[in-house]
Amino acid sequence: MSTDDAIRAMLLLLPRMMGRLKRVSQPQALDDFALAPRHRSLLSYLVFDGPLGVNELAQRLEVAPATVSLMVSDLSRQGVLERQEDPNDRRRAIVSIAPAHREAIEEWLAGFAHAWRVAFDPLTAEQRQLFVDTLQTYAREIGD
Repeated sequence: MSTDDAIRAMLLLLPRMMGRLKRVSQPQALDDFALAPRHRSLLSYLVFDGPLGVNELAQRLEVAPATVSLMVSDLSRQGVLERQEDPNDRRRAIVSIAPAHREAIEEWLAGFAHAWRVAFDPLTAEQRQLFVDTLQTYAREIGD
Protein backbone atom coordinates (compact mmCIF):
# COMPACT_ATOMS: atom_id res chain seq x y z
CA MET A 1 0.00 0.00 0.00
CA SER A 2 1.40 3.39 -0.92
CA THR A 3 1.52 6.28 1.55
CA ASP A 4 -1.25 8.08 -0.37
CA ASP A 5 -3.43 4.96 -0.35
CA ALA A 6 -2.89 4.58 3.40
CA ILE A 7 -3.78 8.25 3.95
CA ARG A 8 -6.98 7.87 1.92
CA ALA A 9 -7.92 4.76 3.89
CA MET A 10 -7.33 6.49 7.23
CA LEU A 11 -9.19 9.66 6.18
CA LEU A 12 -12.20 7.45 5.51
CA LEU A 13 -11.76 5.15 8.50
CA LEU A 14 -11.09 7.61 11.33
CA PRO A 15 -14.34 9.62 11.03
CA ARG A 16 -16.30 6.35 10.90
CA MET A 17 -14.55 5.11 14.01
CA MET A 18 -15.15 8.37 15.85
CA GLY A 19 -18.81 8.32 14.88
CA ARG A 20 -19.19 4.77 16.20
CA LEU A 21 -17.36 5.63 19.42
CA LYS A 22 -19.71 8.56 20.01
CA ARG A 23 -22.72 6.29 19.56
CA VAL A 24 -21.54 3.76 22.15
CA SER A 25 -23.74 4.42 25.12
CA GLN A 26 -22.68 3.88 28.65
CA PRO A 27 -24.49 1.24 30.71
CA GLN A 28 -27.83 2.27 32.14
CA ALA A 29 -26.39 1.87 35.64
CA LEU A 30 -24.09 4.84 34.86
CA ASP A 31 -26.70 7.09 33.25
CA ASP A 32 -26.98 9.31 36.33
CA PHE A 33 -23.34 10.33 36.04
CA ALA A 34 -21.85 13.01 33.80
CA LEU A 35 -19.18 10.80 32.21
CA ALA A 36 -17.21 12.33 29.35
CA PRO A 37 -14.62 10.69 27.05
CA ARG A 38 -11.83 11.99 29.30
CA HIS A 39 -13.37 10.04 32.17
CA ARG A 40 -13.29 6.85 30.08
CA SER A 41 -9.51 7.08 29.87
CA LEU A 42 -9.12 7.66 33.60
CA LEU A 43 -11.50 4.82 34.43
CA SER A 44 -9.69 2.52 32.00
CA TYR A 45 -6.43 2.94 33.90
CA LEU A 46 -8.17 2.21 37.19
CA VAL A 47 -9.82 -0.92 35.75
CA PHE A 48 -6.64 -2.28 34.13
CA ASP A 49 -4.06 -1.16 36.69
CA GLY A 50 -6.03 -0.97 39.93
CA PRO A 51 -6.02 1.89 42.41
CA LEU A 52 -3.53 4.65 41.59
CA GLY A 53 -2.40 7.98 42.97
CA VAL A 54 -3.31 11.26 41.28
CA ASN A 55 0.25 11.86 40.08
CA GLU A 56 0.45 8.35 38.58
CA LEU A 57 -2.84 8.92 36.77
CA ALA A 58 -1.63 12.31 35.52
CA GLN A 59 1.54 10.74 34.10
CA ARG A 60 -0.39 7.99 32.34
CA LEU A 61 -3.01 10.39 30.97
CA GLU A 62 -0.29 12.90 30.02
CA VAL A 63 -2.06 15.79 31.73
CA ALA A 64 -1.31 17.99 34.73
CA PRO A 65 -1.99 16.56 38.19
CA ALA A 66 -4.40 19.46 38.78
CA THR A 67 -6.50 18.26 35.81
CA VAL A 68 -6.67 14.75 37.22
CA SER A 69 -7.43 16.10 40.67
CA LEU A 70 -10.42 18.01 39.26
CA MET A 71 -11.70 14.91 37.43
CA VAL A 72 -11.24 12.76 40.52
CA SER A 73 -13.03 15.34 42.70
CA ASP A 74 -15.92 15.48 40.25
CA LEU A 75 -16.26 11.71 40.01
CA SER A 76 -15.82 11.30 43.78
CA ARG A 77 -18.66 13.76 44.44
CA GLN A 78 -20.83 11.69 42.10
CA GLY A 79 -19.87 8.50 43.94
CA VAL A 80 -18.11 6.89 40.97
CA LEU A 81 -14.64 7.03 42.54
CA GLU A 82 -13.29 6.74 46.05
CA ARG A 83 -10.22 8.38 47.53
CA GLN A 84 -8.36 6.78 50.38
CA GLU A 85 -5.31 7.91 52.25
CA ASP A 86 -2.16 6.01 51.32
CA PRO A 87 -1.17 4.15 54.50
CA ASN A 88 2.53 4.64 53.61
CA ASP A 89 2.25 8.37 52.82
CA ARG A 90 -0.66 10.28 54.34
CA ARG A 91 -0.12 13.19 51.92
CA ARG A 92 -0.95 10.89 49.00
CA ALA A 93 -4.47 9.86 48.04
CA ILE A 94 -5.16 6.55 46.33
CA VAL A 95 -8.00 6.66 43.80
CA SER A 96 -10.17 3.64 43.03
CA ILE A 97 -13.51 2.86 41.45
CA ALA A 98 -16.33 2.69 43.96
CA PRO A 99 -17.34 -0.96 44.45
CA ALA A 100 -20.99 -0.15 43.69
CA HIS A 101 -20.04 0.93 40.16
CA ARG A 102 -17.08 -1.30 39.36
CA GLU A 103 -19.05 -4.00 37.53
CA ALA A 104 -20.92 -1.51 35.31
CA ILE A 105 -17.69 0.33 34.46
CA GLU A 106 -15.83 -2.89 33.70
CA GLU A 107 -18.72 -4.03 31.47
CA TRP A 108 -18.74 -0.68 29.64
CA LEU A 109 -15.00 -0.73 28.98
CA ALA A 110 -14.85 -4.44 28.13
CA GLY A 111 -16.21 -3.86 24.62
CA PHE A 112 -13.49 -1.36 23.83
CA ALA A 113 -10.80 -3.63 25.26
CA HIS A 114 -12.16 -6.61 23.33
CA ALA A 115 -12.06 -4.74 20.02
CA TRP A 116 -8.43 -3.73 20.62
CA ARG A 117 -7.55 -7.30 21.64
CA VAL A 118 -9.01 -8.66 18.39
CA ALA A 119 -7.05 -6.05 16.43
CA PHE A 120 -3.77 -6.53 18.32
CA ASP A 121 -3.63 -10.28 18.98
CA PRO A 122 -2.53 -11.26 15.45
CA LEU A 123 0.29 -8.69 15.52
CA THR A 124 3.79 -9.12 16.88
CA ALA A 125 4.93 -6.99 19.80
CA GLU A 126 6.94 -4.86 17.37
CA GLN A 127 3.91 -4.36 15.10
CA ARG A 128 1.73 -3.36 18.05
CA GLN A 129 4.38 -0.86 19.16
CA LEU A 130 4.62 0.55 15.64
CA PHE A 131 0.83 0.97 15.51
CA VAL A 132 0.72 2.76 18.86
CA ASP A 133 3.70 4.95 17.93
CA THR A 134 2.06 5.81 14.61
CA LEU A 135 -1.20 6.87 16.26
CA GLN A 136 0.70 8.92 18.85
CA THR A 137 2.61 10.69 16.08
CA TYR A 138 -0.64 11.36 14.20
CA ALA A 139 -2.33 12.72 17.34
CA ARG A 140 0.65 14.95 18.07
CA GLU A 141 0.75 16.29 14.48
CA ILE A 142 -2.95 17.13 14.29
CA GLY A 143 -2.67 18.80 17.70
CA ASP A 144 0.16 21.07 16.55
